[in-house]
Amino acid sequence: MTLGSQIAWDDTVLPFQLDRSDIRGRVARLDGTLDAILSQHIYPAPVEALVAETALLTALIGQTIKLRWKLSLQVRGDGPARLIATDYYAPQAEGEPARVRAYASFDAERIDETAPAFGQIGRGYFAVLIDQGKGMTPYQGITPIAGGSLAACAETYFAQSEQLPTRFARSFGDTGGGWRAGGVMLQHMPKASPFVQGGGSGEGGLLLPDDVLDEDALENWRRANLLLDTVEGEELVGPDVQPTELLVRLFHEEGPRVYDPQSVTFGCTCSADRVRESLSIYSAKDIAHMTTDEGLVTAECQFCGATYEFQPETLGFEATDTGRES
Repeated sequence: MTLGSQIAWDDTVLPFQLDRSDIRGRVARLDGTLDAILSQHIYPAPVEALVAETALLTALIGQTIKLRWKLSLQVRGDGPARLIATDYYAPQAEGEPARVRAYASFDAERIDETAPAFGQIGRGYFAVLIDQGKGMTPYQGITPIAGGSLAACAETYFAQSEQLPTRFARSFGDTGGGWRAGGVMLQHMPKASPFVQGGGSGEGGLLLPDDVLDEDALENWRRANLLLDTVEGEELVGPDVQPTELLVRLFHEEGPRVYDPQSVTFGCTCSADRVRESLSIYSAKDIAHMTTDEGLVTAECQFCGATYEFQPETLGFEATDTGRES
């Protein structure tokens, strides 16, 4: 394989379908995008791992939303890793890349670098938010932090909120030359069956595939999962195995069919106008408390680190100057 063909699959999400099993899925590879996300801040190793996993899940899940929509994942806990937040901005038009950004808030004094990354979250919740644009009510689904990984939390979210059996296989890490991440998402295609009422047969009443699939569908689902169990970490992150080769290796008997890949890049939507708008709810007294000794109000984007400076009289709902200097 040439170097060009290796690089061609970096920072992409490839949708596919297993025709013989009624299962759809995505293969994602993040390379430069993940490096760009993690380079915005200096994180302890466990927090880096949590951000990497969440960014990968965001790319896998986000590819399903419509043009111009926004999908966000939020992981909040009472442990030293207090917050992991990611955004996936769908392309504005066909053929354009999707944009992903992410950041983490953490208590450096409480981080235990010898403990598993997932344990740094503690008790909390995993939330999926979808913004369809102006005039539309945002969607939010929440599931508890449980299952031993963020991927397990995402699987629980789909089982509970959409009653769709879902499975993630993922691998990520710092290769020494930069961060790489790769993953496969499987999801049983929805049927016109009645929505399951009440609790499921899983722990705490959570739904399991057995609760929402008929016998034939459950057999197909179990077979696809057994095949996915054979995947190796190096196959997921590449670059030696292309996603198309991986699908054939794993699922050749299931009739895999691929669609056009979606490219992904790091991107932030912050701007001086957006920051000014976020400060419009404050009074002149509040703005005065935010003003530095130099007579400026400063704000820093948590996602990309961009810093904005404003004259205090241009901010808040009691602004006396409508100028736009920043």
